[in-house]
Amino acid sequence: MTHPRFEKLSNSLAANNLDAVVLNPGPTLTYMTGLHFHLMERPVVVLYAPGRDPVIVLPELEFAKVSNLSYKVQAFTYPENPAEWVKAFQKGAEALGLDGKKIGVEPRALRILEYRYLEQAAPKASFPDASAALAALRIRKDADEIVKMRKAVKIAQDGLEATLPFIKIGMSEAEISNELVIQLLRHGSQPELPFAPIVSGGPNSANPHAAPSERKLQAGDMLVVDWGATYDGYISDLTRTFAVGEVNEESRKIHQIVQEANIAGRAAGKVGGTCAAVDIAARGVIEKAGYGPYFRHRTGHGIGMEGHEDPYMRGDNLQLLETGMTYTVEPGIYLLGQVGVRIEDNMVITENGAESMSDMERGIRVVGA
Repeated sequence: MTHPRFEKLSNSLAANNLDAVVLNPGPTLTYMTGLHFHLMERPVVVLYAPGRDPVIVLPELEFAKVSNLSYKVQAFTYPENPAEWVKAFQKGAEALGLDGKKIGVEPRALRILEYRYLEQAAPKASFPDASAALAALRIRKDADEIVKMRKAVKIAQDGLEATLPFIKIGMSEAEISNELVIQLLRHGSQPELPFAPIVSGGPNSANPHAAPSERKLQAGDMLVVDWGATYDGYISDLTRTFAVGEVNEESRKIHQIVQEANIAGRAAGKVGGTCAAVDIAARGVIEKAGYGPYFRHRTGHGIGMEGHEDPYMRGDNLQLLETGMTYTVEPGIYLLGQVGVRIEDNMVITENGAESMSDMERGIRVVGA
């Protein structure tokens, strides 16, 4: 018996003129096989060629993970001595007849470590980019995947709601971030979060990817919280922006504009629409309000097993939206050195349009008072 997703992979490889593919530990390997491995000093790869049982090269200590699978694999193990490792790669390549073939790779995942062993195992092979072939497999989520993503969204929202009462003027961004991590774990997130929460107040809120610092919250700050949870390998990625006590009129104005841009971006998604349309809709609201130059990033990105994956909501991306695609809508305005606001939701394309999986209050909320 073959894992059902390998048939989809076979079709995608053929469509992209590839003879085989190699996968490192990470989301695509887990998606294809259901197996979980960490990137470490001992290499693990899955090799797949259509019509053959997949090959896995792995250390002897990991063999238990593949000893009782519901589908067939060809496992080649190696001992602790690194001098012996290349032999397992050579056996794997020979089992699939890979020398001289086009072996697709994920450029953002495959390391030089594994690549060198593959070069030795199949010296006449080429290693073209397989990103398109692999993205095509994961870009449309099935019903089970979407259930997991909805759960990840709920955990994230519940975790932040439980954190908000702890926030007080004088707390540091780092303290708030640490409390949020604790609450996410308490509410059911897997320990491996999609990313470390971004908690940024006052002038730091104008940095979209700020790291939580020792800066203490002050009355009048805007507080950006960008966070997510992981459930059964699937993630959520949300942002809300809060007022710390009373904030000035421009901060309130910017928050309202971003909220309207978020509404427009969420409404723009539909089957047969483009990724660009989502970006253009959200960006148009901000540009019309006179803050166009201060929205410095794309409107969103795909989510699933990774925090950033296809499709990407950019104004130049004419990729068509299809049922099952999941992505973020996260417009923002950032006045450097002063204030920033971002509001982010997680969307799924259905036959009826784009549905937000997140529903946490988007209007301005006061914390720390």
